[in-house]
Amino acid sequence: MITRLAIMASGNGTNAQRIMKYFSSDPLIRVELVLCNNPSAFVLERSKKMKVPSMLFNRNDFYNTRHVLDILSVQGVDWIILAGFIWLIPNHILSCYQNRIINIHPALLPNYGGKGMYGMKVHETVIQNGEKESGITIHYVNEQYDKGQIIFQDKCPVFESDTPETLAARVHELEYKWYPEIIERLVGSRES
Repeated sequence: MITRLAIMASGNGTNAQRIMKYFSSDPLIRVELVLCNNPSAFVLERSKKMKVPSMLFNRNDFYNTRHVLDILSVQGVDWIILAGFIWLIPNHILSCYQNRIINIHPALLPNYGGKGMYGMKVHETVIQNGEKESGITIHYVNEQYDKGQIIFQDKCPVFESDTPETLAARVHELEYKWYPEIIERLVGSRES
């Protein structure tokens, strides 16, 4: 039986592309679609190139209607994977996908998470605070930003010479290495 994934993304989509590529020849796990809330997001080009259907939605669709949930249901989606998606997931989706929505965060939670802590803002703050290490956290999604149960973490050093960009590059390497593999372990280990 095939496990179907939906990726939610808001931006460039490098993690989304790696996930689509990782599962492109997997007979048991398939990326069914990419859902996006930003019409100018490059992730839409990446999904087209990977021949994965995409769908745009707006704030009203997401929070005030069942439109997105209905699409997930029609497509038979078993798991939702957040890859640079910055909106809080509404309760009507959380309740239907309890413990089947995961996210990756570019820091070692519980530090440097929460509303507004995404992208370069995270790396800038880590460096400003003089941290010696950073990394990634893969976690379940709940009704609060970055507060879901932690599934996996990996660390990398923060050097005195680091800029937000150099630290981001090191953290991205961890994301690219681990996110698809942890998704595979997680969805493959549980019946959907």
